[in-house]
Amino acid sequence: MQLTLPFAVLLATIVALYSAPSEVEAAPMKQIRAPNGRITMPLKRVVNRRTDVHPQVLLQQKINHAQRRYARLTGRAEPEPAELKRALQKRVDSLEKRGIQARGLRMGHAAAGMSSPTSSADTVSNKASSSSSSSDTALTLGEIISAITGSSNAKAGNGNAKANKKGKGKGAAAGAGAAAGAGAAAAAAGADLGGQPFSETDFQAAQDDTVSTASDPTADNSLGLDIEANDVTYLGTVQMGTPPQDFTVIMDTGSADFWVGSENCVTISAQGQSTGQDCGQHTFLGSNGSSSFVDTQKQFQVTYGSGAVVGDIVQDDLTMAGLSIKGHTLGVALGETIQFSGDANADGLMGLAQGTLSNEGVPTPPEALAKAGLIDSTVVSVKLARLDDGNNDGEITFGGLDDTKFDANSLVTVKNVNTQGFWEADMDDISVDGTSVGLQGRTAILDTGTTLIIAPQSDADTLMAAIPGAKSDGQGGYTVPCTTNVSVAMSFGGTNFAIDSRDLAFLPVSNDLSGDCTAGVSAGQIGGATEWLVGDVFLKNVYASFDTDNNQIQLANLAGASAAASSGSAAATATAAATDSAAATDSAAAATATATAAATTKTKAAATASA
Repeated sequence: MQLTLPFAVLLATIVALYSAPSEVEAAPMKQIRAPNGRITMPLKRVVNRRTDVHPQVLLQQKINHAQRRYARLTGRAEPEPAELKRALQKRVDSLEKRGIQARGLRMGHAAAGMSSPTSSADTVSNKASSSSSSSDTALTLGEIISAITGSSNAKAGNGNAKANKKGKGKGAAAGAGAAAGAGAAAAAAGADLGGQPFSETDFQAAQDDTVSTASDPTADNSLGLDIEANDVTYLGTVQMGTPPQDFTVIMDTGSADFWVGSENCVTISAQGQSTGQDCGQHTFLGSNGSSSFVDTQKQFQVTYGSGAVVGDIVQDDLTMAGLSIKGHTLGVALGETIQFSGDANADGLMGLAQGTLSNEGVPTPPEALAKAGLIDSTVVSVKLARLDDGNNDGEITFGGLDDTKFDANSLVTVKNVNTQGFWEADMDDISVDGTSVGLQGRTAILDTGTTLIIAPQSDADTLMAAIPGAKSDGQGGYTVPCTTNVSVAMSFGGTNFAIDSRDLAFLPVSNDLSGDCTAGVSAGQIGGATEWLVGDVFLKNVYASFDTDNNQIQLANLAGASAAASSGSAAATATAAATDSAAATDSAAAATATATAAATTKTKAAATASA
């Protein structure tokens, strides 16, 4: 049986490895300045997808990107490009053998992981992209800049071009479902696990590339985060230049450089050579569009898990949520690989890790705000929204915490155990439906720029073995029933933080919303036996605050989430007992379990709505 999409199209994803994102036009957000020394900026949730990528190929791309990101985070050797290609080839071969119909999807930056940058002394090697080339010779940074600026094909931007493709979608909450713990045997037999099918809202958003605009921030000094597709990346809008222009940037706690595209930006290959194409329809920064723009003539380079940029370090005026910095230092990209150019949603990226990581050698925007006395401390706090909740209330706060977003009784403070400047915390335990799976003593790098949770192979196998109906695909990925209602929790600072079961089922493998879904947890060759890379699948479920001054991390349950979690946990326990009884006795107990599941669904849905 032939795939609906040509096999050559799927192979193209292997050559590209990292797909290009969709167009998104950022709308200016409400700007609020408060006297309390905090800035909060709404965040945009972004998912960039390709219509020619099957979800299983998409999953492998995410795994590949996360592996490379993790390698850079920990200073370990990255997987070879050939190894990543083989993983994608194996995935495509598996699809053709199984005769699975390909369904169009597009892929986003967050899925790619936006990994930690290399040193500015490094070169843009073929590891920045897996595109094949007749030459694997990497150019030096100076050679790349010279080649870019000397290209006769480079097109200067006017500083305000922006694609106008923005669908808005705010879906009502579908509810988390109920009656967890049906048991592996029941799941294998095709039993209903009690949860709801995969959200039609999320499914449609993933297909259509809709961008859900953030609601107005609830706190002063806040910037909202928009949502694109099914929770893959989060964006904020800032203003730069004179006159000020809106720039949509990825908010990434896994790097420390801030850059946007230059007016003279061109797309470059993995080897740093100009392709002769400009950087697409974006807002660009330069002297043509800004009278306050100053080029220092110093160069910078950043290589991420997906893609790379090279360019000049410049100074220009920056405004975030109404607070302005004159002559802020940042990078403008003269060259961007395809992951950032073309129809990519973002105009650039704002790194929110500690400034010691910066390739540009300059303070991060939060550090600059604190130095200028515009915020009380170098604290970045994040609430990531979930499309299916329908609230679109994601936001990022600078200088403090938004106490309306979290349950203060659940707030814990843990040390940042990463010595490089990334955000990493000790993870006490991991449990499934309240039972530990025996994975104590792990650490978790908390990264808003990564979509999935990536764990060492043995840890991932252990966790997924405890989830009813979960299956390994033999390539580092897993599937779970789209109707899963299992409760997975990670413990930090002695407190359990539960992951909504909807987040464990990341995307259906077919059009059957009650069938199998790719899991939000994957295995990766990440080197350390106890280190995890924890992205938005988890972070959507907590309020997270990162404090550079005190080198610490704070986590809390979201406001209104505790009651729902307690209710769901108690009902799940009762339902699990009823289900076990049904397996041992008769169908009457099973009917009771179903009724309990329905009641629990209503309880959790009501709790979600009230939140």
